[in-house]
Amino acid sequence: MDWLNYHHLYYFWIIAREGSVTGAAKLLNVSQSALSTQIRQLEDSLGERLFERSGRKLILTDAGHLALRYAKDIFKLGREFQNELKGRPTGRPLRLVVGISDALPKLMVHRILHPALELPEALRLSCRESGLVTLLGALFEHEVDLVLSDAPYVPLGGPRAFNHLLGECDVTFFGEASLVQRYAKPFPACLDGAPVLLPAEGAVLRQSLDRWFQQQGLEPIIAGDFEDSALLKAFGAAGEGFFAAPAAIAPDVVRRYQVQAIGQAEGLRFSTYAVSTERRVSHPGLAAVLGAAQPM
Repeated sequence: MDWLNYHHLYYFWIIAREGSVTGAAKLLNVSQSALSTQIRQLEDSLGERLFERSGRKLILTDAGHLALRYAKDIFKLGREFQNELKGRPTGRPLRLVVGISDALPKLMVHRILHPALELPEALRLSCRESGLVTLLGALFEHEVDLVLSDAPYVPLGGPRAFNHLLGECDVTFFGEASLVQRYAKPFPACLDGAPVLLPAEGAVLRQSLDRWFQQQGLEPIIAGDFEDSALLKAFGAAGEGFFAAPAAIAPDVVRRYQVQAIGQAEGLRFSTYAVSTERRVSHPGLAAVLGAAQPM
């Protein structure tokens, strides 16, 4: 594979900007002959002429105009990269890429990330949803800046990462009105023999709910299990079964899905974590998210 010589491209960019080899040589403190040689080498590698002479002037060819457009973008991006590393303004919106575990309630995700959107500087938020293993792989490849999950990262001899506890709260059960009337016993006895909608097997909340049912001596009918928490709530809103969600978002769940809160699961807690590759984060968006974390 032939690699572009960016050193030669930089010289081309300066010559095109200055309008002459003489002016560029003076600016760069390089001899005119050395500049001319490197431009010829760049043209040879590209297989195209970039300049034509018109008297004593250099005129860009069509290929030269194309090369100049790309050179401007390349070196502008390089300056922005240096400025961002040094914490200087770049003129572009700050970007925050967050990986979100599909088991995490979307209403909670918005609450967690909202402080980053309130920064005085412009921020572009990108959210990627997937399973925790996939998201952690993306974190270690620096494809995402942060992973939000209901489970902490447990290192097993692999890459190093840091868990930031964002908050803990109780777990509330909900039901559609006609379903609540049909199973009108006091909570939690109303769940015994009743249809319930659960997170997919393997999810942290699912494991906690299975243990809690056993401890309470309850045998609900599993009417469905879901990887996506929003889809689970949509089925719950249609009366397909009772479902559980973090108590921190209970008012939002009641309002958005038109369901009733029927009780809190005693002894059951829901935790939310942010996983990063830095113990003390430097990204302003991440700092805002972690700085606003509080018990839920």
